[in-house]
Amino acid sequence: MHLQIIKTENEYRDLLNWVDGQFDLNLAPDSKEGQLLQIALLLIKQYEDLHYTIPFPDAIEVVKLKMSENGLINKDLVNWIGSKGYVSALLSGKKPLTLRIAKVLHHKLGIPAEVLLA
Repeated sequence: MHLQIIKTENEYRDLLNWVDGQFDLNLAPDSKEGQLLQIALLLIKQYEDLHYTIPFPDAIEVVKLKMSENGLINKDLVNWIGSKGYVSALLSGKKPLTLRIAKVLHHKLGIPAEVLLA
């Protein structure tokens, strides 16, 4: 297989098909064929990053999801970011997510900063 930068959708699909066949061979990662497969995967990732961007989720929806996962309610955020009314307004979208609050939520809930600031 001759590997090169993927420029078209057809080249992308062809390389995906080739990679699919290589996975069936259970190649050793350190073999010559295994290294070719790794390079092919990098080329595929590069093409996908350029042509298939994934938008960031809504920051407030992520906060709500993390709250649910951690068994938190609005009242639990009061000590972190302000009054009960402010927390409610923030989570309903009536108040903006400030940089200070984004930093707090990043540290307390483990939400990536890129998601909160997008």
